Amino acid sequence: MPDVSIIIPCYNGHAFLAQAVESALRQDLEAKEVIVIDDGSTAPETAEALARLPEEVTVIRQENRGVAAARNRGFEAARGRYVLPLDCDDWIEPDYTRRALELIAGREDAFVYSWLAAFGEYEAVLRKRWDPFGQLIANRLAYCMLIPKALWRRVGGYDETMQLGCEDWDFNIRLGLAGAEGLCLAEPLFHYRVSGDGLMLSTTQRRFGAEWRRIQKKHPDAYGWAPFRQLYRLPRAWPRLAFYGAHHVLPGPLFTLMCMGLYRARWRRRVLRSNRSRRTSRTR
Repeated sequence: MPDVSIIIPCYNGHAFLAQAVESALRQDLEAKEVIVIDDGSTAPETAEALARLPEEVTVIRQENRGVAAARNRGFEAARGRYVLPLDCDDWIEPDYTRRALELIAGREDAFVYSWLAAFGEYEAVLRKRWDPFGQLIANRLAYCMLIPKALWRRVGGYDETMQLGCEDWDFNIRLGLAGAEGLCLAEPLFHYRVSGDGLMLSTTQRRFGAEWRRIQKKHPDAYGWAPFRQLYRLPRAWPRLAFYGAHHVLPGPLFTLMCMGLYRARWRRRVLRSNRSRRTSRTR
């Protein structure tokens, strides 16, 4: 039986699928399996890419139901005790799963994440930190985490009705509410592909305000005064408190516009930092 199952949802994702699968197969861990979930792809190029995959890769096909449903299907099919989701346009370092297994040490009440190396539209290393209270305000972690299958089952899997990109955020909130501990590999072992449209103008970002309200309705106890008081005690809490307060004061459309402005500002800062870093590297 494999120790780790790496599951890769794919919907018309032929352009980078081979790189994602190769990075999964190159893990320096013998007891592993790689599962690709074809989420109802319609492009002939994707069918050809799936047909070219190595024999040791398991391909599961389903009707198009979204990434949350594809990940849940992968978890259900996984034979490993631990599961690592990986999107078909990203990739991981060869030692990610082995080091994650060493860190989690057989526990089923914790999960493992790493820092993130963004590439594509801009390049940056994002140092991630598990913060259950900050998670209520915004998603703090990338989706690519080593998760015990038993823990995934305990928190109810991914919400398949959330098809606009917030399924990770909701899932991570439920990990925090379940008391799961996030264990960090403080190196950029996960490589995340960034596009300008994907970060700034996606449907997810345009509907951030509405999606957050939806999450709050799902977890009313988590957004009461007790978490608010705990946020107040955290270091550098004022930005999060101001954001939390704006949500309660501003009308929905105005709050969404504010969110879009914040995301665009963050995008510009990261692009500027990335460009400065590239120029510095070229001049050395």
